[in-house]
Amino acid sequence: MSKQPVRIAIVNDYELVVAGTAAVLAPFAERVAVVELDSRRPVVSDVDVVLYDSFAQVQGSDVDVDALLARGSAKIVIFSWNTDPELVRRSVAAGAGGYVSKGVGAEQLVDALERVHAGEVVTPAGQPDGDTFGRWPGDEHGLSARESEVLGLICQGLSNEEITRRAYIGMNTVKTHIRNLYRKIGVESRTQAVLWGTENGFKPDHSRSLRPEDGRQR
Repeated sequence: MSKQPVRIAIVNDYELVVAGTAAVLAPFAERVAVVELDSRRPVVSDVDVVLYDSFAQVQGSDVDVDALLARGSAKIVIFSWNTDPELVRRSVAAGAGGYVSKGVGAEQLVDALERVHAGEVVTPAGQPDGDTFGRWPGDEHGLSARESEVLGLICQGLSNEEITRRAYIGMNTVKTHIRNLYRKIGVESRTQAVLWGTENGFKPDHSRSLRPEDGRQR
């Protein structure tokens, strides 16, 4: 009897983000079956693992595991460019079964998902750090994933101080990202940045995509 693939749902407020991650995982369909993509929707399919992309999302102990799952017993894997040890510790303490850096390649992510499904708690020790996995709003305009995340948080109405807490980065780093993204998108104020973001994919989506062949609902 052949080994069944790990059934996963990918969750983030931005449809582009979840679709991009699903596309990168597509060549590994014999090992991971992506059965649901959710943007601002709880997971409804019978899945083994929920891959929670932290782009412009709450992190650490603020992640509401119960709300993500709606019901069921799937394990949560946090997928983030921020691998601060305290953030990782708080995420695992809050109920995450794993925490994976976005610096990994697709095969390393698949391996991590399989290990979490098997009962192992996976953390970023030894994982490369970076922000090049998948797609994100603004990448076609030259924004890095981290610059885009800061812009996404600005578009959600967060102040610089609130962004430091949400993204777990220092104030100077936030200000540097803001200067860089303003220059790249050609704006000079927060209001202009929000208007630009609203017109260029930074408004969170509300969508759910079930794969008909795999999306068994609970």
